[in-house]
Amino acid sequence: MRVIKRCWCSLNIAVSMYSKLPAAQCDWTEENMKYVMCFFPWIGVVPGLLVFGWDAFASYFGVRDVFRNVILMAIPVAVTGGIHLDGFLDTSDAMSSWRPMEKRLEILKDSHAGAFAIICGIVYFFLLYGVLDSVRGNLIPVYACCFVVSRSLSAFSIVTFPKASAKGTVAGFSKSASTRIIQITSTCYIIVAAVFMIRLQPMYAAAGLLGAALSFGWYYYRAMKYFGGINGDLAGYFLTVCELLMPLLMVITSYLAII
Repeated sequence: MRVIKRCWCSLNIAVSMYSKLPAAQCDWTEENMKYVMCFFPWIGVVPGLLVFGWDAFASYFGVRDVFRNVILMAIPVAVTGGIHLDGFLDTSDAMSSWRPMEKRLEILKDSHAGAFAIICGIVYFFLLYGVLDSVRGNLIPVYACCFVVSRSLSAFSIVTFPKASAKGTVAGFSKSASTRIIQITSTCYIIVAAVFMIRLQPMYAAAGLLGAALSFGWYYYRAMKYFGGINGDLAGYFLTVCELLMPLLMVITSYLAII
């Protein structure tokens, strides 16, 4: 019973921390935070289902493309409250500063949005709009799985990669986490999602998973080189980039298949 209660609290902490979904109140004790990252990928199921449902609704009722695409863009932000996008913007500011590592880490802590954050945010959403305009038909269910894959990789990195600082949310979760269990569960989630994607559309699944692998490798390289490790902002940066690059490669593959 203690394990069930602990898992229940870990689930609710994950939901309250990484989404705007309703969650029960639980104390953020070390025991309750032990399996938080095991449940982080579960949150990705929600935007995935909403994306799939909204596309079906838009197709059936003939919703105009602009409105369809804007809602598709808004769904992940609405579910998460923009927490990962915030990390993307902060990291964009820090990376674009070309300052020493210590200064970059200070920029990550600054709550103000700089010019580079605004520019990168605008470019990101323009790219995402263009990609989602081409994510249709057979691509939609494969794209819906991307939200689980990105969060599974993020959870794996949080308990595995070196930390940029001994303080902060990521360091706290990692310290309290059951590392081996989270690594195993995250790997299992990725395998299950990959198998499901491949059964749906092998070619598009391969392209999307390649995008996930490339963004994960880029995330590790940039985090180690420019920040000496990861933190919450960098984890959000990765997740945001991953959820653009996966459908982008899927769309490119769909165009190449036509030629």
